Amino acid sequence: MKKIVTIVGARPQFIKAAALNRVFRRDYSNAIIEDIVHTGQHYDDAMSEVFFREMDIAPPHAHFSVGSGSHGVQTGKMMIELEQYLLAEVPDAVLVYGDTNTTMAGALVAAKCNIPVIHVEAGLRSYSRTMPEEINRIVTDHLSTLLFSPTLQGVENLESEGMKVQLGPYHAAHPGVFQCGDVMYDNALHYGKLDHLHPSVQKWKDQSFVLTTIHRDHNTDDPKVLYTLLETLIHLTRQHQLQWVLPVHPRLKKNMEANADIQNLLRDAEHVHLIEPLGYVAMLQLEQMATMIVTDSGGVQKEAYFAQKPCLILRDTTEWKEIIATGNAFLVGANAEKIKEKFEYCMQNKMNHWPLLYGDGSAAEQIARVIFEFLA
Repeated sequence: MKKIVTIVGARPQFIKAAALNRVFRRDYSNAIIEDIVHTGQHYDDAMSEVFFREMDIAPPHAHFSVGSGSHGVQTGKMMIELEQYLLAEVPDAVLVYGDTNTTMAGALVAAKCNIPVIHVEAGLRSYSRTMPEEINRIVTDHLSTLLFSPTLQGVENLESEGMKVQLGPYHAAHPGVFQCGDVMYDNALHYGKLDHLHPSVQKWKDQSFVLTTIHRDHNTDDPKVLYTLLETLIHLTRQHQLQWVLPVHPRLKKNMEANADIQNLLRDAEHVHLIEPLGYVAMLQLEQMATMIVTDSGGVQKEAYFAQKPCLILRDTTEWKEIIATGNAFLVGANAEKIKEKFEYCMQNKMNHWPLLYGDGSAAEQIARVIFEFLA
């Protein structure tokens, strides 16, 4: 039996980890032991434990409850805890996902302990070093032994940085980069069926609404930027007689409650529905029912594409450049004029071209098979 320690700490990682955890338990229970470590980067129940429950992920073997803090403080606390844990457990490999502080902390500690690092969702680049996630991606990729990229663009990014790209089956002489498709697409197919609606989204069936998520600091922490975003989207949804559904991230909630102008703006907008953050299944279903999706989340951008919904991205760059190239998603930042222009475009034009960019739904099986061969 070989042991993998999977290190997660934030909502996107729980979702990604569910796909591989499902395959490990189903197909490799006699060969691989997976211990999940939760750093506690996301600690609110609605952003953390609910995903383990509803996605039937094996409970964490350890939970560090690191909580919030500056990037340095948060990452440092994680590394202290992770080093002690990995030195005691001595796994055969460490598995990390995505681009959070948890991802980089796990990769750094594992590499220092001479434990192979496996990175799922490798090779993404926004080419904006102002984004903490970009730093986390680059560091993690260059410390990893096995790198699984969801897209051809990700593979090309890694190849341009000197990584060895693996074509065909795994070979022990040169482990490296693999294009495998996206485990998030696997999950969207597995959990996204609409035959049994989640109770929290029943009321939105057959309604016309825009679904929005806002959580990044560059959109939430500057009162003027946040006010402009909310005012613009309130005006556009009212103008088009659409309801506006906004699951409220803890950071967004704190900044909205601290601003009297925003409180007044929301008080006069009867078509705006502020709701608690949703679990993964409910969010997938709400995305499938929406008319349009507006978000600054990397994961929700892709989920919008999976659901074949037009998407406005409240950022100036994205690591998912493929969805921009298809003409189904648009980078609008926090610019009111760009938001208005692309919102109108999406309302007036039917999008019919949704090529399969992220595999065929078997990414987790492909990744697990390579990991098994590597460990063997």
